[in-house]
Amino acid sequence: TVSNGDTYIKRYSVSSNPDIADSGSGYTILTIDQPYTNHNGGWLGFSPIDGYLYIGTGDGGSGGDPGNRAQDITNQKLGKMLRIDVDGGSPYAIPSDNPFVGVTGDDEIWAYGLRNPWRCNFDRATGDLWIGDVGQNEYEEITFQPASSNGGENYGWRCYEGNHSYNTSGCDSSGTMVFPIWEYSHSSGCSVTGGAIYRGSAIPSLQGTYFFADYCTSRIWSLRYDGSNVSDYQD
Repeated sequence: TVSNGDTYIKRYSVSSNPDIADSGSGYTILTIDQPYTNHNGGWLGFSPIDGYLYIGTGDGGSGGDPGNRAQDITNQKLGKMLRIDVDGGSPYAIPSDNPFVGVTGDDEIWAYGLRNPWRCNFDRATGDLWIGDVGQNEYEEITFQPASSNGGENYGWRCYEGNHSYNTSGCDSSGTMVFPIWEYSHSSGCSVTGGAIYRGSAIPSLQGTYFFADYCTSRIWSLRYDGSNVSDYQD
């Protein structure tokens, strides 16, 4: 996030030390105008399955997504999960199998209907994508996208906050949307911080467990998800 609030995606090369970037090698590959100062998202990561760069963007800010940006796929990168090929072009290429290529949509969009994805994580063993999406006034949510996804999911915001109606004016049917696998109300916290799937070796019993937290309460939870059901929820 630059000083005027806009989003810049920049690429750096490593220096002679592979753990340190060359500060003079910065190259801007994508910029996104931000209408407000909040909800900038800020996560990006390379998929272990396809190698493409995924970029989580917030809905542009204010409250309640007044521009309905998260639901707008016509020329709007906010409130989305973007997917680009940073090796295939300059500054980047669009993967040909992105879901809105050749239709009325923004070619970079992989999925939409996000409010403010605040830390996401690829499961390094399976390639599944976990998204911690910050809610509005009542519910926080954990969204799951399987590695087998072809993209194009509508995760519901601003029509729904978690599993609950928020502003359904002009919205598609709820049957066209993908709802979170887990939510919690603001009686337990106020801003989810998405976490990661444990794939370490020190504690074998935790293999495949997802950990996440809440910014306001500093509470940490864990759960398991088998693709259909959540189990072993721990507070």
